[in-house]
Amino acid sequence: MNWYPILALLAFAYTGLVFWLVIKKPEKLWGISKIKVFVNVLGEKVAEIFFYAWGIGFAALGIWLLTLS
Repeated sequence: MNWYPILALLAFAYTGLVFWLVIKKPEKLWGISKIKVFVNVLGEKVAEIFFYAWGIGFAALGIWLLTLS
């Protein structure tokens, strides 16, 4: 069985989750201690930019995995 398309879909789902987290900033998730520390160290805007870059990286991973199948 070819696992690459399944992994690509998971990467796209994770990308959507990260973008949703940054755009909506739900209190229960945005208030997690790891994210709070990250925001305190980098600042609000830089943390958002980092999360967007992280999501774009996973989208690129998903596209790359789709090209392998």
